[in-house]
Formats: sequence, structure tokens, C-alpha cells
Amino acid sequence: MDNFVKENERVDDLQLNGLVIIQNPGKFLFGIDAVMLSDFATVAKGERALDLGTGTGVIPILLSAKGRGSYYAGVDIQEEMVDMARRSVALNVSCGALVKGTVEIEVGDLRDLSGTYKPSSFDLITCNPPYIKAGEGLVNETDARAVSRHEIACTLADVVCAAARLLRPGGRFAMVHKPHRLAECFELMRLYGLEPKRLRFVHATVHKEPSLCLIEATRGGGAFLKVMPPIIIG
Repeated sequence: MDNFVKENERVDDLQLNGLVIIQNPGKFLFGIDAVMLSDFATVAKGERALDLGTGTGVIPILLSAKGRGSYYAGVDIQEEMVDMARRSVALNVSCGALVKGTVEIEVGDLRDLSGTYKPSSFDLITCNPPYIKAGEGLVNETDARAVSRHEIACTLADVVCAAARLLRPGGRFAMVHKPHRLAECFELMRLYGLEPKRLRFVHATVHKEPSLCLIEATRGGGAFLKVMPPIIIG
């Protein structure tokens, strides 16, 4: 295991099929939103899935445990995060928790992935995007946590546009975001030909307003939205 883990990093048990992930507490740790998104997203037999802004690679790794898809990819603009995610994949392969070649992580800017992935080449695209709009709050633009939380490297429109371009007709885009930006999410999805089909709110307790929303849209789908029962964490 020492061959996979660098200084200040740790290996966390994902509590699923023997899967583990390498993380650096000083850089970025995945949150419950990523776990919920991987559970919310659906993967049919033989499908290809891509996670935009994958960070540590936790979403494609967790999705692989569903065991139905044929290929899971992740792409991120931060080379340091991609290196860590690739080592997580290699560690899981070495432990027998992953089949070699099932999960692959690439460096790329989701605003232009033309040299990395072909248009309409995925059945499912997921994204846990930055929640905070550019210009809101003080940020260190070189901090991995800031890039993950603030729209520094991409905007919400960039994310939705990339998903629409890379999804096959009838393919699905699953995203987690903040409820106060839900109207913007729907507007952008429809602008790029993605029709919202499923919506689920996440509440910290039964008495609190939702803190997250999970959205699934279909490329070229008809206008029908299913609001699912809420998730109550506490």
C-alpha cells in the first residue's frame, strides 16, 4: 500500500465491496453529496458513465460497485487530484476490488473535452459541481478546495453544456446542487436540450429546509418531472 500513498495522504474505506480511496485532508475530502449522487444515479447493464470534475474519483469508483456498467470515467482539470484518483483506482485493482480498465481518470478541462472524449459517447454523466458562483466570497484560486467549491475553473452553464454534448440521445445527466440554484439548473438544462426527469431533496433533519437537491435529466426527453420522497439525514 505504501507504493500508492504519498506524504500527508490517507486511505479511507468506502464501506462497499472492499473499495478504498486515497485522500489528503489538507487538500480536499469528498462529502456526503458525492455519496448521495452516486446512489441517486442509475447505471444500466453495459452502459458507459463519465463523472465531470471528478476530484478524488470517488463517484466513478462508487458507481463501479453497482456492477452493471461496462466503463466508468472521470475527468478533472487539477493534475494533482487526477494523480491521486488514478492511484486510488490502481490500489483498488491491486486489492481485487476493481477490474483493470473498468475505471479510468483523465486530466481535462470540461469546457473543451473534444480531444479526450467523442460527442454522444456516454449513457450517463454525473457531476458534483462547484456550488458557489464566481465572484461570491473570498477564495484562493490555487486551493484545491476552492476550485471544488467555487466556479473558478467552470460555471454551471459549462457543466450542463459539456454533459449535453457528451451524452447520447436518451442519455441521463445526474447532478447534485443547492436548492437556491434549482431554477437556474432547470433553465440551463432545457437550454441545452436536457429535460429534468427526477428531483429529490436532501434535508439535514425533518424540520429543516433542504440543503441539497439531486437532479436527473434526459437528453431529448419529454416534459415530465417526478419529485421523489425526500432524504432525511438526521
